Amino acid sequence: MKKIIIRRLFQSFIELEKAILSAKEALEKRSDIPKELVARIKTYEEILDKQRSLATSLCGHASLGNWEEVARHVKLINGLSFMIRDDARDILAEAKPRSVAEERPAMLC
Repeated sequence: MKKIIIRRLFQSFIELEKAILSAKEALEKRSDIPKELVARIKTYEEILDKQRSLATSLCGHASLGNWEEVARHVKLINGLSFMIRDDARDILAEAKPRSVAEERPAMLC
C-alpha cells in the first residue's frame, strides 16, 4: 500500500512538471513574454525540485514509521502543488492568443 501511494506521489510530480512545461511552451509562443511570468515559471521549477526533495525525505520517515512527519510532508507537498497548478492555469489563460474581437474595443451603441 505504501509503495502505491509513494508511486502516485512521484507520478503527480511528473504531471506537475508537464503542466509547468506546458505553461512555459505557451509563453514561448508569444512575442511579448513578460519577464514576471518567466520568473514565475522558474520559481515553479525550483519548487518542484523542493517537492521531490520533500518526497524523498517523506520516504525515509515512512520507513521509520514516523507518521506525523509523513503527514506534515504530504501537507507541504500538496500545498505547493495546488499553488503551482492554480497559478500555471492563470498563466495559460493569459498566454492564449487573443481573437480579433477581443483586441478591438467594444462598441457602446
